Amino acid sequence: MNKTKQTFVFGFALFAGFFGAGNLILPPLLGFNSGPDWWLVTIGFIISATIIPLLALFGHAKLQGTMLAFGNKVSPLFSLIFCLCIYVIIIALPCPRTAAVTHEIAIAPFFNTSSLTTSFIYFSLAFVFVINRNNALEILGKYLTPIIVLILLAIIVVGVSVNVSPMNISNLDTPLVSGLLEGYQTYDAIAGMVMGGIVIISINNFNDAMSFKDKKIMIAKSGLIAMVGLFIIYAGLIALGALYNSEFPVDISRTNLLAGLASKTLGNMGAVFLSVLVGLACFTTAVGIIMSTADFFKALFKDSKTAYVITTIVCCIVGILVGQFEVSYIIKVALPSLMLIYPLCIVLILLNAISETYATQLVFRWVVVVTFMFSIPDFLNFIMPIEKLEPIIKMIPFAQQNLGWVLPALTTFILVNIFQKLTHNKRLQT
Repeated sequence: MNKTKQTFVFGFALFAGFFGAGNLILPPLLGFNSGPDWWLVTIGFIISATIIPLLALFGHAKLQGTMLAFGNKVSPLFSLIFCLCIYVIIIALPCPRTAAVTHEIAIAPFFNTSSLTTSFIYFSLAFVFVINRNNALEILGKYLTPIIVLILLAIIVVGVSVNVSPMNISNLDTPLVSGLLEGYQTYDAIAGMVMGGIVIISINNFNDAMSFKDKKIMIAKSGLIAMVGLFIIYAGLIALGALYNSEFPVDISRTNLLAGLASKTLGNMGAVFLSVLVGLACFTTAVGIIMSTADFFKALFKDSKTAYVITTIVCCIVGILVGQFEVSYIIKVALPSLMLIYPLCIVLILLNAISETYATQLVFRWVVVVTFMFSIPDFLNFIMPIEKLEPIIKMIPFAQQNLGWVLPALTTFILVNIFQKLTHNKRLQT
């Protein structure tokens, strides 16, 4: 297989890995709640769910190491703890969520089986794919992703082409911020840091003699292909949810809205198509998450194949146990951890994507520390609203929108760079 063809295969595999059905249920409800302001929530959603993940892949192209490389400039110990936290989160929450969504949309409407049965079969199949990792990427990139894209495009194109009732007004106070924060629930920034490692390993398996520059180009191009696909699908689903927001009850659930949109656009066959889509999209994401986690622990234990297999087994067991819960419950439980870990992911991605001239070790350390400190109020507020935190939240710009870390992190980045510049000039003068 030539490099161009392989780049598209990796790009499609990345797209499939990012676009799990857990993510599939998010954009329609966001558009549904935003109405005419759907374009504003789209901008926010695309920033956190597409642009930042793309920068993460560019960071991987630049670093060409494991996910540990993203935090090593802070300190190797910090990087290890950070990576362990990330992998615990993705194995405990988004990975099982794919099984829960599969059950609610693709299985429960047609079969009278328990969610535990679905979860068991689902992760048993995932285990087989992860153990056969090279064949898995080939199947994901060549066959499953095109099917996912075709079904989604059919739903979107038909949906936006049909005349529907006028949209209800938005019920979001800050559509742009709502879109940005909803993008956290996709885990795509985390996925960018995680999935990039899979591509690097797969490129080495494809051609270990490839130069650093050629690998960098292939990773960047694969990432761009995946993110263009994500942009089209996410924006299309948000628009679809907005266009049909007067067609459904205001308290409709995420899964019911998605099923309803499929029926509205594709008729009686819509439910069948959606079941196929959800099953494929969920499964590809679960395989990608488990594979990347197993790769990480395999590298951590000196390329141990045993570590790879044991990690895969543990991931699948956790998936079976958590995947039997309702989707809404898993999403609710995830919010506090995302409020704490996602800002750190974003700043590490941005710092690794820019020039090292502006992202020195000192900049990394100060920006990460400040980001973490100013993320704590958001984290605590989601666990249990504390009255004593209110005065603090009101003092911090954007904290009431759960973005209190943004301005302090940016200010720290600028101040540390100014300090380093002045110190450097002073040394030159002496």
